[in-house]
Amino acid sequence: MIEKSDFYINGKWVAPSATNDFEVIDPSTEEPCAVISLGSEADTNAAVAAAKSALPGWMATPVEERIGLVEKLVDIYATRSEDLAQAMSMEMGAPIDMARTQQSGAGIYHLKNFIRAAKAFQFERPLGDHAPNDRIIYEAVGVAALITPWNWPMNQVTLKVGAAAIAGCTMVLKPSEQSPLNAMVFAEMMDEAGFPAGVFNLVNGDGVGVGSQLSAHPDVDMVSFTGSTRAGTAISKNAADTLKKVHLELGGKGANVVFADADEKAVKRGVLHMMNNTGQSCNAPSRMLVQRPIYDQAVETAAEVANKVSVGPASEEGRHIGPVVNELQWSKIQDLIQKGIDEGARLVAGGTGRPESLNKGYYVRPTVFADANNQMTVAREEIFGPVLTMIPFDTEEEAIEIANDTPYGLTNYVQTQDGDRANRMARALRSGMVEMNGQSRSAGSPFGGMKQSGNGREGGVWGLEDFLDVKAVGGWAAE
Repeated sequence: MIEKSDFYINGKWVAPSATNDFEVIDPSTEEPCAVISLGSEADTNAAVAAAKSALPGWMATPVEERIGLVEKLVDIYATRSEDLAQAMSMEMGAPIDMARTQQSGAGIYHLKNFIRAAKAFQFERPLGDHAPNDRIIYEAVGVAALITPWNWPMNQVTLKVGAAAIAGCTMVLKPSEQSPLNAMVFAEMMDEAGFPAGVFNLVNGDGVGVGSQLSAHPDVDMVSFTGSTRAGTAISKNAADTLKKVHLELGGKGANVVFADADEKAVKRGVLHMMNNTGQSCNAPSRMLVQRPIYDQAVETAAEVANKVSVGPASEEGRHIGPVVNELQWSKIQDLIQKGIDEGARLVAGGTGRPESLNKGYYVRPTVFADANNQMTVAREEIFGPVLTMIPFDTEEEAIEIANDTPYGLTNYVQTQDGDRANRMARALRSGMVEMNGQSRSAGSPFGGMKQSGNGREGGVWGLEDFLDVKAVGGWAAE
């Protein structure tokens, strides 16, 4: 068992102010794999004070030097990627090969994209030719609280820390208590890179404790949170009294609209995308809308693909999905699968209970519901497990209506060979992102949603801008 009780505050590892142990559970075995300490209000205050003290110097540091430290971080990241992968695989259940490629790989990918975006970004620029003595200055928002989830840990840590550091913000990171070990490795990397004391601080804790303390803290200027819509609502309310900037990346219930002219791999691609990371992705294509002429075949294909998805321990190499993160999530998913059955959706793959031969661990059977309608619980709630809901439609207009009939608006997907239709769908779908025919968004493309999927954008130029305030200056003196 790993014991990681220290916090990283003001450039050094410090013991927590009080003993408040928390067991991190390996979801593959249901056994404790680590013990950490949850921070107290004194720990939160110490981290915020360190960040506040470091802010003037870090803001005044030339952006080229800030970028240089992130470049050094990238080099160190490459040497620690296996440590990160092992940590994430053990603590949140990502299969080790997937943890090495997607989970760990996401972090270095985002850091490199921020470096490229920052080198082309004008942090000071003229207002325009019409106003030669006016300047626009982009400067750091200030002290940023970064609250990250357990499902894509390094993806979210780097999307926040990389942007905040380059922007000139100082920060306090609170990773999920369900998957804290990778963040502690990351803190070691930040220390090795040589970021000045107080620029980056880490305090472990839960949402009710450290999370609430950070979001209400008068010396925190911004909260960047990724997690559930319920928690995002609570953070927004908690932050309101101090009018701090709140950036939210929340849940989703993405529609994957498969038209009759979709390519032959579209359905299989959609099922496998849904099952990736054991369905624990806010941008998962969890509602597959299929045009009626190909619907019956699509259901048959989806069931066949889901039944071939293997499930196994995260420590085993190979292409399979692992467990969901904890017992609470497992029980919630089981209840929602049963709800789908009870409400009349047709179960064509999977179902309740663990897969055969796995009697311990938080494993979920890859599940597909057919013949659902958009008012069923499985079509409306974010299940956050390997559960796909299929809904038939007739016309393009009906598909748009169903896709948009959700409180969420993160990512939608379109499968069609008709370019004009694809473009119409992209404009009509109410989501922060739309992906076509299996084509992922390119490097530097912003990640974020509309409606109850949150606000703000992460990644590239937009990710930098979220950590920057705009200052307008009139009467700029010639230099």
